[in-house]
Amino acid sequence: MSDVTTCKELLQRYSLARIPFIVIDSMERARTLEILKDVSEELSLPFYVHTLSKGTYDIGTEKVLNEDKSFYGAVDYMMEQMQRRQYLTIVLTEVPDISSDNADARLMLGLVNLANETGGVVMVISGNSIWNQLQRQGMMVKVDLPNEEEMYAILKEYIDDYRNDIPIEWDNADVREAASMLAGVSRIEAENVIAALIAKKCVRKADLDEIRFTKDRLFSDISGLERIEVDDSVKEVGGLDGLRKWLNEKKTLLTPEKRDEMKALGLQSPRGILLVGVPGCGKSMSAKAIAANWKMPLYRLDFATVQGQYVGQSEQQLKDALTTAENVSPCVLWIDEIEKGLAGSGNSGDGGVSTRMVGQFLFWLQECKKQVFVVATANDVSMLPSELLRRGRFDELFFVDLPTADERREILKIYMRKYLKLDFSGDFSDKIVAISEGFTAADLESTVRELAYRIIANADFRLSEDVIISTFNNVVPLSQTSPEKIEAIRDWGRERAVPASGKPIGVQEISQKSGPKMRRVLV
Repeated sequence: MSDVTTCKELLQRYSLARIPFIVIDSMERARTLEILKDVSEELSLPFYVHTLSKGTYDIGTEKVLNEDKSFYGAVDYMMEQMQRRQYLTIVLTEVPDISSDNADARLMLGLVNLANETGGVVMVISGNSIWNQLQRQGMMVKVDLPNEEEMYAILKEYIDDYRNDIPIEWDNADVREAASMLAGVSRIEAENVIAALIAKKCVRKADLDEIRFTKDRLFSDISGLERIEVDDSVKEVGGLDGLRKWLNEKKTLLTPEKRDEMKALGLQSPRGILLVGVPGCGKSMSAKAIAANWKMPLYRLDFATVQGQYVGQSEQQLKDALTTAENVSPCVLWIDEIEKGLAGSGNSGDGGVSTRMVGQFLFWLQECKKQVFVVATANDVSMLPSELLRRGRFDELFFVDLPTADERREILKIYMRKYLKLDFSGDFSDKIVAISEGFTAADLESTVRELAYRIIANADFRLSEDVIISTFNNVVPLSQTSPEKIEAIRDWGRERAVPASGKPIGVQEISQKSGPKMRRVLV
């Protein structure tokens, strides 16, 4: 089931059919009891509920029938009542461990058998597993956490109660956007989030940004995932015009209106991208920039951290990590150097673990319904499993190449302004762009950053054009040390990938500078 309506329909049918044992899989007791109260009223059937705080009471009238608040006292009372009356419906909200063949499970089985003889129904609200022999006596109903529509109703009701008391800037579209972000958390968790905003005595448009990161605090124990802090300083990425245009178009699909249109057509939200290409050219930075521009939290999945030593452990830990990513959605999930985590795929050296993890990840990627945008990066394309590259796995496969002259100028302008507070323009910029031919984006940043370090470390240091030129001349880029490797990566990308720059792959020729270059210490 995916919503409350379906859940109610099943509970009504099972109650009318007098199924002797109904397990309600739910982590929200209060919300589940509200559903059961509605079912009781609609069927005109009394439901008797036991809680440890109240004892046994009639869910419709709230009248306490048995003040013994213990589980065993409740079972004794209900057995006594079933022996006297037929067609009783009882609900247990607090049950001990009945996941295996133990005394409590057999006590419950006895109660269920008695219900079967008298036309009664025993309902158990539990999020735990049930002993198989006991489970086979009945049916199971799952109460999912509120979906987007349910969350919208919850938030709207809560906020509307305060519209006459405090300034509230949110309109229905804002409430719907907040609902899409909080879908998947419990009602009480969502109400706590909104209550925290109400406590400020106002609710502003800007508070939506805070909602986007709320799940960080709700899901603090993030197994297998590392929270990566991003700020506005990483929004700018030099070059990569093709990738940026593609991302800007996909960003428009994240609004509630566009999501509704996609849902009507049976389309999912954008799944993600795979970035391959020359090391140090901005693949990892792109993941951070996407999270910053889309105002989403960024999580890094490291396949090495989910590797376990026992059979099935790696697969389970990967499943847990991906489930957690769904719980904290909307978010950006960054998988850096994905080929290293899946390097064993296709061979039996690890007992097939990598192959199973590849299959599990791809299945999740295809079936995930939550707003989890995956940014996977890879440097060694030869290690990528073929299953990962099939059309339809990711939304697109982008190739990140060496930056062209225009892209180097753009990148240098960003870092010169950021680290040196310089206006990078004019003839001097032309010289540096020419000198930096064959540099990766990482080469450009590290060179400018080195100049900033020298300024901070030495009070007598004076930055000049000659110093900047000598610093750039002292760099030996990857394109000179491993040109064959870069050409091999490019040959692979030309057939399989879309250029992230928007220009043909390999348009930036590898410099063929003669003679070995000797680096020296600059002080």
